[in-house]
Amino acid sequence: MLDETHDPSLRSWVESANRPDADFPIQNLPFATFRRPEAENPVLGVAIGDQVLDVTEAFGIDSIETLMSAPRGRRAELRRRISRFLSRPSSAAETMLTPMASAELLLPCEIRDYTDFYASIHHATNVGRMFRPDSPLLPNYKWLPVAYHGRASSVVVSGTPVRRPWGQTAENPAGPPIYGPSRRLDYELELGMFTGPGNAIGEPIPMDHAAGHMVGVCLLNDWSARDIQTWEYQPLGPFLSKSFATSISPWVVTMEALEPFRCAGESRPESDPQPLPHLSPGAADAFDITLEAWLRSARMQEPMRVSRSNVSSLYWTLAQMVTHHSSNGCPMRTGGLIGSGTVSGPGKENRGCLLEMTWRGTEPLELPTGEVRRFLEDGDEVILRGWCEAPGFRRIGLGDCRGVITG
Repeated sequence: MLDETHDPSLRSWVESANRPDADFPIQNLPFATFRRPEAENPVLGVAIGDQVLDVTEAFGIDSIETLMSAPRGRRAELRRRISRFLSRPSSAAETMLTPMASAELLLPCEIRDYTDFYASIHHATNVGRMFRPDSPLLPNYKWLPVAYHGRASSVVVSGTPVRRPWGQTAENPAGPPIYGPSRRLDYELELGMFTGPGNAIGEPIPMDHAAGHMVGVCLLNDWSARDIQTWEYQPLGPFLSKSFATSISPWVVTMEALEPFRCAGESRPESDPQPLPHLSPGAADAFDITLEAWLRSARMQEPMRVSRSNVSSLYWTLAQMVTHHSSNGCPMRTGGLIGSGTVSGPGKENRGCLLEMTWRGTEPLELPTGEVRRFLEDGDEVILRGWCEAPGFRRIGLGDCRGVITG
């Protein structure tokens, strides 16, 4: 629901928040867990311009888990209080700010569970065409949001180096395999979403209650070892090819901040089946969020943009993912992380991973230095970025999510 916090004319006494290109104007107010310089314990913070406000000191909220477990109305009320606090100058409040450049940004919370979906029909179709040209989508795709359970213990915050994984690979589909470092290491451009209060085991979350269990979003890079994945995924799906690292941005952009950017999403073709009643979406359950993937090799001065796509093109919405996930009675716990799966669009410039962008390595990506990339090399840095824009509202950003490949 829109309220005073979305007013595009609202300004903060933190001047850096008022710049037109600011990711974190007062209309955003994303949460993070951070440590102030020379402090021992982490605290809850909110981004405002190039500063981080200590919400623990200002409002007595001890952790982001406390916020996530609260009902949606209470979270919205805290947002209004923070917005008023940052729009009215106070000399005492200035002592509660830390320059973002000197703050130690941590994982937003303990990742209780991690599930990664496969919600982009463009991504699923592209990958399917590589392996099943005659029938790229499996029969269940248009009936349910396909997903796999990821590894919560290997979710890391942006900036954490990503070590190239070792595993079994095989050039021949029949084997035998060898054990060694992955040579087809890839990124995946995704949106992450944190779950809130949760449900009791055996009690599904219906679609009209799903919004209350969605706290906010972040950028997510589901690093993937494609050669390990090809050998291991049959018959049960990804395992070691995914569980070595998943990077997320430190900022939790709240669902309240995203309200102005709700939209109907990409329309299903009339020939496609409509969702079963328990997955029937609302009129504006999708979100207009632009995502970009950038790549910088060790020889490059500046990164180059590889792709741009939009979350509104997903075949399945975040609310449908929550409802489907819990539809068998699975409990969604506070601090759970849901990934959208690679967000791709209809054009080549919208492909959200190198597997698609280079078409399994057959169409190498040319870098400004003259280098080419089929998959990631040691020293490569991948940077994910995201933002929202809509007429009559202030642009807000998701920050970025970075990771450098090490040998």
